[in-house]
Amino acid sequence: MSTATKRITITDPVGIHARPASEFSQAAAASGAKVTLAKGEGTPVDATSILSVMSLGITQGDEVVITVEADNEAETTVEHLASVLTTVK
Repeated sequence: MSTATKRITITDPVGIHARPASEFSQAAAASGAKVTLAKGEGTPVDATSILSVMSLGITQGDEVVITVEADNEAETTVEHLASVLTTVK
């Protein structure tokens, strides 16, 4: 089992609202890996749950931490999920 972590700063002026949270949660679930998301140094939540992601209240300028635990491809998966989180509007 390998683990990969990526920190990103949210630049979208409206933060992580319903649409990006949904897209991110779906991508996390589709990855087949254990994926968590945390706001800053806060408690990580299950990234496959849109409600958990929305409960973080992520706004513009917040740093988030994506962590992926997978049998393989953890680095690739975390990069893909970071891309989903930063490109969906």
